[in-house]
Amino acid sequence: MTPASPAHRFPHLSRRQVLAWGLGLGLAGTGVGAAQGYAPPELSRVQATLPGLESPLRVAVLTDLHYGPFIREAQVRAWVDLALGVRPDVTLVVGDFADVPLASGMPGPLARQLARLRAPLGVYGVWGNHDYGCFGRFDQPYSGGPRDDWQDVRERFRQELARGGLRVLTNEGLSLRPDVWLGGLDDLMWGAPDAQAALHGAPTQAAQLLMIHEPDALVPLAGTPAWRPDGLAVCGHTHGGQVRLPLLGAPVVPSAYGQRFAQGWVRGDPSGDRPGARAYVSRGLGLSGIPFRNLCPPELVLLDLHPA
Repeated sequence: MTPASPAHRFPHLSRRQVLAWGLGLGLAGTGVGAAQGYAPPELSRVQATLPGLESPLRVAVLTDLHYGPFIREAQVRAWVDLALGVRPDVTLVVGDFADVPLASGMPGPLARQLARLRAPLGVYGVWGNHDYGCFGRFDQPYSGGPRDDWQDVRERFRQELARGGLRVLTNEGLSLRPDVWLGGLDDLMWGAPDAQAALHGAPTQAAQLLMIHEPDALVPLAGTPAWRPDGLAVCGHTHGGQVRLPLLGAPVVPSAYGQRFAQGWVRGDPSGDRPGARAYVSRGLGLSGIPFRNLCPPELVLLDLHPA
């Protein structure tokens, strides 16, 4: 799949949306939003069937940690504790690990906490758009500015994560068990996602589970020849809008499709007689841009998947 232009990731905001966002900022300024942003995450227990599975699979999904100015070691430690406590078969970290420059290496507190993640079938992740900013691929707040050696920074970070037991999948996949294939896509905004490559080698009868940071990448997924129409993707990126308002929902969602992929169960576009790809979009754990949430609590997802 070809990544969309970064300039088109945010739709034009109407006056109503801007006013609603301002109302949300005012509410957060009272301290209500800040308290919600740093509240313990909800544990969202989600049940689903996944054709191809021969036995149940329990998946812990963490997204959008954003370790940096707003998120420190104490928050990450609490999230890891929660993930360990649900005893998943596999743990997935679906992008946006950090909001700090990574050229000098992964911050020690983040490394310590991520290395604590354990699961019988492993711990896996994918890159998000903020990770590319931290590599120096582009300029974003807290990233340290663009760098010519951003690819080297990315590779060093990948290796640091691997030493702690977390394997990043970039347009590649593997058999978690004989009956389930796990794939990971590169970031849509700043990487080069390739779903066909992520599914290369998947057994025909095996269930398919894909990590995709930005849910906009779901739109063309049904047209990928190797994709099973009954597969499942897990996504992050949107934070559920981070600030939601009564009746209006989220005034701002970082997506070219408005609130379509804001949170929860969603589908991409169909392709011919193939249905749109099914996915669960997490509200994420951390904070980005503004240090608060409203009516949009942080979320750690526990997917209990069962044979169809």
